[in-house]
Amino acid sequence: MAYNRKNVLNRIIDIQNITLEHTSRGVTQEWVFKNKIKPIYHISRATYYQYLATNAKAELKQLKNIEKNQLNLFNNDYSR
Repeated sequence: MAYNRKNVLNRIIDIQNITLEHTSRGVTQEWVFKNKIKPIYHISRATYYQYLATNAKAELKQLKNIEKNQLNLFNNDYSR
């Protein structure tokens, strides 16, 4: 399986949204990890807390800007 940072960031955003949804109802992050995250994503507790500390939305936006700039690099018209 190839590594793709965008896919990891999307997974982090999913986990952060699930955690935010459930903690707003009054449950702990530990409960969310044990009952919602671990059965689906099969990650460790340490990875879970690292994911919660990651600013994934900003990193994903930055990656999309870099990708857009790289594509524009080859779209310039040099035949003038």
